[in-house]
Amino acid sequence: MAITKDVFESEVLAILGRLNGVARRLTRNDADAQDLVAESIARAWCARGSLAQTSAFRAWMFRILHNTFISERRRAMARPHVEPLIEGEYDDQHPFSIFERLHQPFLLWFDNREQEFLDKLMREDLERALAALPEHYRIVVLLADLEEFTYGEIADTLQIPIGTVRSRLARARGALQETLWGLARDRGLLARTAP
Repeated sequence: MAITKDVFESEVLAILGRLNGVARRLTRNDADAQDLVAESIARAWCARGSLAQTSAFRAWMFRILHNTFISERRRAMARPHVEPLIEGEYDDQHPFSIFERLHQPFLLWFDNREQEFLDKLMREDLERALAALPEHYRIVVLLADLEEFTYGEIADTLQIPIGTVRSRLARARGALQETLWGLARDRGLLARTAP
């Protein structure tokens, strides 16, 4: 049985801001984000009969948003485009860690260095670093860290195995840390801590 119009509207309104936020980060453009959200809501309305439980609405809606983004992107490019992971770019053997960089033996006497470091970073830097991630990493970070989806919910939403979710999230977080570390170093924020 399809959910009623009132329930559908109520559920959409409850997550509309979050849908817009994720769409904006995916498309990197406000106008395209609005179009993506509108198209996703229209598709959800047409497919509302496929939603078994209202409690699953949030994950279902984000899956539709993601699938709509991918479909639109494929249509625009006339063929699928997968951003390849450049060998050595995100090294699983030696992942980048801000914690390890900030907690070298000669730095241990500082109080809560990672908080001090993160406080110096501007939100725009984080947004740019997130936008620079390949989209298959970016969507996992958005759903896990901003939308607080569980690994299982992300796996269901993106229709990928949980192990892939974990792997992509670890690589994406490492890449974000490395990018932010480089920005901080370039701006002289690490002058006191650089070896």
